[in-house]
Amino acid sequence: MNPKALLSALDFSRDVAAWRHLPAKPPRFAPLPPALHPAVSEVLRAQGIAQLYTHQAQALEAVLSGHHVVLTAGTASGKSLVFHAATLDALMRDPEATALWLFPTKALGYDQRARFAPWLAAADLPETWCQTYDGDTASARRAAARREARVIISNADMLHVGILPNHPRWASFFRALRYVVIDELHGYHGLFGSHVANVLRRLQRVCAFYGSTPTFILTSATIANPREHAEQLIEAEVRWISDDGSPHGERHVLLVNPPIVDTALGLRRSALFVARDIAAQTLRAGLQTICFARSRNMVELLLRALQEHAPDQRVVGYRSGYLPDERRTIERDLRSGAIRGVVATNALELGVDIGALDACVMLGFPGSVASFWQQAGRVGRRGMPSLVVMVATADPLDQFLVAHSEYLFEQPPEHARIAPDNLGVLAQHTLCAAFELPFTRGERLGRAEVTDLLDAFAEEGLLHASGSAHLPLFRHHPSSAPTETRYTWIGSEPPAQTVSLRGIGERVRIINEQGDVIGETDRHTAPARVHEGAIYLHQGQTYRIVRLDWETGEAVAKPEETDYFTQASVVSEVMVMRTLTSEGALGPTLSEVQVTTSVPRYRRVQFNTHRTLGWDDIRLPAQTLETVGYWFALTAEAARTLQREGVIGLPNDYGPNWAQQRDAARARDGYRCRICGAPELPNRQHHVHHIKPFRSFGYIPGENDAYLQANALENLITVCPSCHARIETAEAVNQSLAGVCYALVNLAPLLVMCDPTDLGATYDVAAPYANGLPAILIYEQTPGGTGLAEELMLQHRQLLRLTEQRLRECACERGCPSCVGPEPPTVRDTRRNRKHDALRVLLAFAAR
Repeated sequence: MNPKALLSALDFSRDVAAWRHLPAKPPRFAPLPPALHPAVSEVLRAQGIAQLYTHQAQALEAVLSGHHVVLTAGTASGKSLVFHAATLDALMRDPEATALWLFPTKALGYDQRARFAPWLAAADLPETWCQTYDGDTASARRAAARREARVIISNADMLHVGILPNHPRWASFFRALRYVVIDELHGYHGLFGSHVANVLRRLQRVCAFYGSTPTFILTSATIANPREHAEQLIEAEVRWISDDGSPHGERHVLLVNPPIVDTALGLRRSALFVARDIAAQTLRAGLQTICFARSRNMVELLLRALQEHAPDQRVVGYRSGYLPDERRTIERDLRSGAIRGVVATNALELGVDIGALDACVMLGFPGSVASFWQQAGRVGRRGMPSLVVMVATADPLDQFLVAHSEYLFEQPPEHARIAPDNLGVLAQHTLCAAFELPFTRGERLGRAEVTDLLDAFAEEGLLHASGSAHLPLFRHHPSSAPTETRYTWIGSEPPAQTVSLRGIGERVRIINEQGDVIGETDRHTAPARVHEGAIYLHQGQTYRIVRLDWETGEAVAKPEETDYFTQASVVSEVMVMRTLTSEGALGPTLSEVQVTTSVPRYRRVQFNTHRTLGWDDIRLPAQTLETVGYWFALTAEAARTLQREGVIGLPNDYGPNWAQQRDAARARDGYRCRICGAPELPNRQHHVHHIKPFRSFGYIPGENDAYLQANALENLITVCPSCHARIETAEAVNQSLAGVCYALVNLAPLLVMCDPTDLGATYDVAAPYANGLPAILIYEQTPGGTGLAEELMLQHRQLLRLTEQRLRECACERGCPSCVGPEPPTVRDTRRNRKHDALRVLLAFAAR
């Protein structure tokens, strides 16, 4: 491939916002470590490897010296050779030695088993010494793996739920455990990483019980804090190796911004269609192409569009939710070249061998700089030139990056953050650890103090305390407590079966009318993805969900050709429960918050035009999340000034009888929503809505009694928050706060390593947690939080500056999806300039 010639032939060059040419890099070598077992050196030479890349040699020397190691290097840099060689070295020195390799996906595990098999064969060792052990392993094969394998390839989920709870069956394996490999370390962040850190605490506790102290080998893409992150994950000192000596071919990286089609509104051509056109051109130019999209739904939409636009090319989808056999067939056909194009989520971002692809097209920024370069590294993997194109969406974050490409090419990558002592996470794993081995009073789980948790579980009857130390008397007088109190699990079933490492609970299966499983989704996302009437896309085919059984966790899908897809509307209500830290009465303030989320309706969106065809209601229960967020408010003086200018609208004075009439309306309606029938939740009252708008009665405090007619019971109805959001006409004066909220939460991932969906935000013109002043609250979408909100609060001023920059630079006239969000169709006052109003509010926040 001649990239320059190809690029000159492509017809999207006018939309290129940034173009970087990354020259080819030659390799740098080092000799094989002298400490390596001679048989392993011979195996390497038999594969044509007489010397190693510098990072491989340094990492292997450190591992052989007994150091825990974290190795950071580029994609396809040969990081796996380090743990292959170290493991084989251990096997050659001690045939009873064992190793545990953990990969983030089952596909990556199967790929690594295939790669290690020739090593065993060359060393004249049985192929059965290396086996996979995951959720797809048949029961008969599991027993054989425990009996025969010296190298177990698994994942954190199976270690958590299948291996550790059954450790007596693995006694000989744990007794001889020499190495634990954690591949793709950068993927273990946030809530998932916090869970995995606790699984590793439990692993090391079991190993100590059997008398082993394995060496950890961790590999990672480039992140800002690899040593810190690795040490927090395994709670031990780690040696960091980063001298990447691997070569790579020249690479052309382009950022493409779709052209503006409506100057006044700032609307651009659909990024999906631009990505489709670019991918179709690279495929027709003979380039095997991988496309990445940020969500399962966007994968299916892009796949469908590309299949229709390039019917002469074989293009398939690849994402979680596909069945295992389906995914492995796709991987095999990509390696052979039978498949010319694939559209994937980040499920293919990791190091699965899918051959030497030529071009990568990203539909939108993947959420972190580390992920961007991981996806870019999927092409040009054998020293050949490659092409990488990121098509910016209308999101503020994407638009900021195409305007400031230095954040991708010159800024350091983000920090990976975990919170292993998150109380909810720690409590779950403390119970799991108690099932595996009894606790002694005063014993820690890793570095975490868990005595109070053990006492609490004993009082609840989940654990049995052999002495009396679990009683309140001894908690107040610990010196009087028995010193050898043991806490033992009482139940018969392992608690790990009910603990999800992703904090997402159970799964919902999507089945066809014959009962065959065609996919699955998380239970907490099911209301938005597979509600009745939803269009479910699978391999470019459309299905309509005809029934969602919430109790059994099954959604029934019927094949149906449609010209539209569906998008659910999500409504969240936030209550501040407790203040953690604060910088003043108006914030920023870090707090524990409760978020109640409902999905009240969905819209049908035409495939080709993205025009909204209509709306329908959804009737599913609201879900509650307890997490951490931070909020900040306007001063009372700034709020009054902005109200006088018409920028914000403060709440009405509903008159002196409002509280009485409001309670009377709720009582009359049986404390249920008059629209959907939902009852009030504890400590959360429903809203009361004026059928005829209150302002239309002309009430002036102290001058007339128009409030009496406005607040008459016949003009009031009780509504739940989600139904209220559907029926309440949006006020233009409140769109300024909404616009600031939208921009802030979309730009926040620039400052913390997280997926855009890891954060949520809400605004309130009279926030009860801010003494009734206008406020914005940004919260984490994970139970208990993982430190993102705290880090954002520390960078609050920087976030405000970035948001101001985005609003000032946006080319639209009045506000658009690239700055303050799409204009709600119900806004009445079109004379206001939403972007200017949002900037006024933002500057008022910054001036505090």
